[in-house]
Amino acid sequence: MNVIRHTDANFTERLQQLAAPSSLFDPVIEERARAIVEDVKIRGDAALLELTERFDRAKLTVEQLTVTQAEFLSAAFKADDSLRAAVASASKNIEAFSKKALRKNWSAKNAHGAKVGEKFDPFQRVGIYIPGGTAPLMSTALMTITLARVAGCKEIVVCTPCGPTGEINPGLLYAARLAGATEVYRLGGAQAIAAMAYGTATIKRVQKIFGPGNPYVVAAKRLLFGQVAIDLLPGPSEVLVLADETANSKFATADLLAQAEHGSGHERVWLVTTSGKLLKEVEKEIGLQLPKLSRRDFIQKDLEKNGWLILVKNLDEAIKLTNQLAPEHCEIMARGASKVAEKIVTAGAIFLGSYSPTALGDYVAGPSHTLPTGGAGASFAGLTVDQFQRRTSVVEYDRTSLKKGLTALQKFADVEGLDAHKRSAEIRVEGAKAKTKAGRKI
Repeated sequence: MNVIRHTDANFTERLQQLAAPSSLFDPVIEERARAIVEDVKIRGDAALLELTERFDRAKLTVEQLTVTQAEFLSAAFKADDSLRAAVASASKNIEAFSKKALRKNWSAKNAHGAKVGEKFDPFQRVGIYIPGGTAPLMSTALMTITLARVAGCKEIVVCTPCGPTGEINPGLLYAARLAGATEVYRLGGAQAIAAMAYGTATIKRVQKIFGPGNPYVVAAKRLLFGQVAIDLLPGPSEVLVLADETANSKFATADLLAQAEHGSGHERVWLVTTSGKLLKEVEKEIGLQLPKLSRRDFIQKDLEKNGWLILVKNLDEAIKLTNQLAPEHCEIMARGASKVAEKIVTAGAIFLGSYSPTALGDYVAGPSHTLPTGGAGASFAGLTVDQFQRRTSVVEYDRTSLKKGLTALQKFADVEGLDAHKRSAEIRVEGAKAKTKAGRKI
């Protein structure tokens, strides 16, 4: 891993490297993603088949893009008792957390005495991207699809890449179906995002797209914003461990290695500590723990490129740097962890204390693990169930409340030079004085 200390002569310059643009904003990736998106827009299903063969090495027919009911049944039969139990345990927490966060309709009286409020309706058709690649992310299926179901979305479309033979991991299919997916397509990458955004002969377009993905998936989401609603920009995984001398070096090391193992090569991990002793211990622990891990080659590559052990002067500096980096996951292993957390204002998710590894959030704790990365946490929050709901404001005036609001309305219309706006309200007040043939006011 890369090591920098506040005593280094070039400390400030090296810190700037940490805040350099992530893969989310790589211009080369963006241009390649743009070409894929345009191809799908123009050629539809034909482009999807060619791109799937090129990138996933799977030669499919149009009919094979759609996962069949028979495949769902087969996946369910293959799920053993331990997998079913794990999925059920995670699902229970995710569903309970989501129900607590649902937005509810409300109404109140404004200063004119009129009724105003909001109503929240589920998007009717949503698209969810589930990464495949080197690891079938069943957990992502649960932590996205479940939220859509709890919100009441009627059509939940899932796209996930297949292997060279066209297969999708049965565990992932089982989790997706159980969570509430109504359609699943064996389709990955930027082409999947484009298909859901524009629609093809096989895949109807959706209203909003959710889910994490590799840099090409995230680039496609950025490019298609406006053509379709987008949740956030969750790209390759990140973790920052903020620690003082009380932290357990074995725990901190294990968490850094865990987030580096995803395998895209763009993951980022940081240890930010006030303790030189802890930094040295973590450096040693990496050498002890890494050789025992099955995905050590992926991890090693990522640590060399995007792994940082950083020694800062004090806790205030650690907090300042953490907020600057806006990490996807922030673990706080320090005295007064909850107090420190109050000052962390850009992280996607915060994990307090020595016994809250990020992996709990990845799998079973309850909040969705779909979180902003690449510094996007400074502007975006993580995925929540209310993002599957459309907000609509509702306004209801009667004659009395309209009269109360008329003077202010007239003034705004006069200043803005919009006399038709003013007249649309005045005509109602004038009409209130008229009488119908039956002698009733209108």
